[in-house]
Amino acid sequence: QEQLVESGGGLVQAGGSLRLSCAASGRTVSSYVMGWFRQAPGKEREFVAAAITGGPTSHADSVKGRFTISRDNAKNTVYLQMNSLKPEDTGVYYCAAGSGRGFSRPNEYDTWGQGTQVTVSS
Repeated sequence: QEQLVESGGGLVQAGGSLRLSCAASGRTVSSYVMGWFRQAPGKEREFVAAAITGGPTSHADSVKGRFTISRDNAKNTVYLQMNSLKPEDTGVYYCAAGSGRGFSRPNEYDTWGQGTQVTVSS
């Protein structure tokens, strides 16, 4: 059974850092597009970052230079390092796996984790 489990969320002050982890089972992260999305209350789920099959990564303009996606194939885990956090980064962060149809839209992914809450206070 394919499963993604996120961890690492929490409450942090503006300017602080968090590292989110996404542990995969039943699926090898190196073989799929792995993405991070976030959803704030009352807003649509939005793309944050993706690790594309073969090595390239992509980050949303709103997080470029602050967030970095990476994957550890040996641990079958994907990470999102978040630095210089802002209150507008607050939301539930979801990890997702896709087959490579694309990487920036939620409907391009077919497996999702349960999400982890990130709250950034001002």
